[in-house]
Order: sequence, then C-alpha cells, then structure tokens
Amino acid sequence: MAKQKEEKTNVMRLLDQKKVPYTPHAYPHGDGEAPDGVTVARSLGLDPDRVFKTLVTRGASGGFYVFDIPVAATLDLKKAARAVGEKSVAMLPSKELLPLTGYVHGGCSPVGMKKLFPTVFHRSALDQETILVSAGKIGFQVEVRPGDLIALVGAKAEDVVV
Repeated sequence: MAKQKEEKTNVMRLLDQKKVPYTPHAYPHGDGEAPDGVTVARSLGLDPDRVFKTLVTRGASGGFYVFDIPVAATLDLKKAARAVGEKSVAMLPSKELLPLTGYVHGGCSPVGMKKLFPTVFHRSALDQETILVSAGKIGFQVEVRPGDLIALVGAKAEDVVV
C-alpha cells in the first residue's frame, strides 16, 4: 500500500522555504464550515491559550492590521488601535477577507497573506514554548515557536485583548 502523502498548504511551503521549523496538525471539520477556535483546540487536545486566531482590521486611516490572539479571547479594539497607532480600528467584514488576504474566514493565517500587513500578537504568545495558528486552510494548523513566527511576519507583541 502506498504511503499517504501529507497535504501541504501554502503556509507550510512558506515556512519550509524560510527554514522555520513547525509541526503540522489537522482537525476534523464540516464541508467549508470552520469550527470555532476553542473547538479546534479541544479536538487537538490542546490548551486554547496556545491556539491563536488571526483577525484582520481596518484602521480609521484606511490601513489594514492583523491581530493574533488566543482563540478564547476577544480583541479589545481600543487597545488594538493604540498598538498600531490608529485612532480606531474595526473588524474587516468577512466578504472582504479573501480578496485582501487570500484566505477565507476560519482559515486565515498571519503567514503568507497577499501583502504583509502590520501584525500584533497578544503578548501571551511569548509565554508559550509553541503556539498554533491556521495553516491557511480550514482543517489545518501549524505549531511554531512564537519568536520564529513574530520574526517571520515582522510582528510585535502587546496586550490587545479584553
């Protein structure tokens, strides 16, 4: 019997290319339906504090910003705006996500967006040995050292949750 080839996402290929070590994880999901992040963490047997969701916002100036926070947390829009030097930020409507980033809702990753946007990780990422973020496709996550990920996307770490 032939060995089943592991599916690689563009995020995984980019991490390989940049020589950033990672561990791929797959989780069950419905057709085109992304489970919430806490469900993903539980299905992988992980603490939700280690699994991060990627949120995209638009600032009052019209610029776009990416925030990666633990899946059980809520982005504090005021703290987020301060972190990126904006008067205010608002969540990007779901329908604008794919054309802007190349990713669908539930499969958005801070790695490999169409354009590199200013990115902020919640500071708790630095307390973890490794964190998981979307591998750019629903059903797939990558586990990476937070310092490697922050360096790769040129991010900073601040308190941006409620």
